[in-house]
Amino acid sequence: MNVPRLTLIAGILGTLAFGAAGGAVFDWLTVPLGWLIGAMVVTTIAALSGAPLKGPGRLRNVMIGVLGIMLGSAFTPDALDNLGQWLGSLSVLLAFIVAVTTVVALYLVRIGGYDPISAFFSASPGGLATMVVMGGEMGGDERSIALTHSIRVMLTVLVIPFWFRFFHGYEPGGLAAVFGGIGDIGGRDLMILLLCGLGYPLARLLRLPAAPMLGPMALSVAVHLSGVTEAKPPAEIVTLAQVVIGTSIGCRFVNIPVMRVLKVLVVSAGATFFMLALAAIAALGLEAATGLPFAALWLAFAPGGLAEMTLISLAMGIDTAFVSTHHLLRVVFMVTAAPLVFALIRKRLN
Repeated sequence: MNVPRLTLIAGILGTLAFGAAGGAVFDWLTVPLGWLIGAMVVTTIAALSGAPLKGPGRLRNVMIGVLGIMLGSAFTPDALDNLGQWLGSLSVLLAFIVAVTTVVALYLVRIGGYDPISAFFSASPGGLATMVVMGGEMGGDERSIALTHSIRVMLTVLVIPFWFRFFHGYEPGGLAAVFGGIGDIGGRDLMILLLCGLGYPLARLLRLPAAPMLGPMALSVAVHLSGVTEAKPPAEIVTLAQVVIGTSIGCRFVNIPVMRVLKVLVVSAGATFFMLALAAIAALGLEAATGLPFAALWLAFAPGGLAEMTLISLAMGIDTAFVSTHHLLRVVFMVTAAPLVFALIRKRLN
């Protein structure tokens, strides 16, 4: 192994250790989702201070795959008994996405000063990496798109757990009580869970959106619905996933001038709080119409990333299958619809 590669690995491990230290402190302080938020906060501050942080790279996809396997374990026959009730909220979600994307894009152009292309892909909640790549190919400012999405995800991750802590009585608890430890999983079950990880390369081969999560999740759903296993990934792996994902959010701010971040932060904060408020209104309306719980609906409509919102639903014990299904639909819909919608918009711009 050459020296530059060793240096890169050492940098990634050092960055993760730094994020884990922040996570441990926040967890000790009983901050909601402490390992994720702590890692995110300390690495964001360090990145903006000019620290030479190294993002976890491919390790993030591995951890997202772990979350996919865990999500699949939530799809039991009992959990799917109420699938018919989800159809109404899933339909409303599509209309909600169209409305939010339109309003936020106009806001970013008129208030934020974005060009129309960057505004459209910054407002489209279809996953950071996907929207950055699409926006760049269409002529948008990739850094502005990435920064806007990063700030949106960061603010959503900060706001929702604290909201539930202070207004809904959520109390952070130990993950071991929910998921069990490594020693609680038998060798056969562990092997089945590991094999579910093969869903990632299969999903990439099929060019499916959100492949790191969707592929392992699909295989996990299959083995859990069929009754082959009831096992879930252990608490230690869930904690590591929080650290890796929190650290990766913070590392997105490396080499970005503080003043540029502050400028985008003000604009993006306005858009994020609008999206959160509109999601809460939609959740209240659907709760009254369908009887589904507000907490699950708000998480399902919230403008966070797929991996991040999944972790929040897992940590808070909110219907994970329901929340993840809505966010997967959102990602698939935007990845499919965004290029088509933009083609129509571009004709009008021309």
